[in-house]
Amino acid sequence: MEVMELRAEARTGSGKGPARRLRSQGKIPAVFYGGGADSVPISVSSADLLMLLKSSEENIFVKLVIDESGQKAEKLSVIKELQIDPASRKLFHADFCEISMDHKMTFDVSLHFTGTPEGVKDGGEMLHLKREVRLSCLPGQLPQFIEVDVTGLGIGDSLRVADLKVAEGILLVDGEDTAIVTVMAPRVPTAAELEEAGEATKEPEVIKQKAREE
Repeated sequence: MEVMELRAEARTGSGKGPARRLRSQGKIPAVFYGGGADSVPISVSSADLLMLLKSSEENIFVKLVIDESGQKAEKLSVIKELQIDPASRKLFHADFCEISMDHKMTFDVSLHFTGTPEGVKDGGEMLHLKREVRLSCLPGQLPQFIEVDVTGLGIGDSLRVADLKVAEGILLVDGEDTAIVTVMAPRVPTAAELEEAGEATKEPEVIKQKAREE
């Protein structure tokens, strides 16, 4: 489990004015939600948070080092929500939620597909129905991703959530029968599509003929 450190400062002001001043200083307003405690308004460096996001994948564990009047407190958290300004595409606001290493949490984890299905080699098409799944586990057990080998899939075959291999102690929350990937038979074009394709191939020849006549 990788933990990234992020420095934060407690803030007292609220509303658009103080938030605008923070952003002009290269910071963004944020909130830290503790376990059972009141929320704590904080601010973090926009550049530091952006660097943290770029250097790691989803489900980042963040050790917030919160400075409040010279007193520092370290809080292990995950990013609960990020807001991005729709016009500038810059970070606008962030929410952090405290986590406990001995309490299970629910996470969305990416699926990484490996191999080429036999059905694709035979002309079929692989269709991804899900690219991530939801699971429940202790923070220390959270995998970066779940690998899915699709090599053995033939035309008409599918893999379901129940087929995923996860470590002991990890519970897949999505329904076992939920399909994640399938290999479809090659699509047969209709007569109308074939006719349209034929007309399209004739059109350049007519244009060239006219050009020669001119």
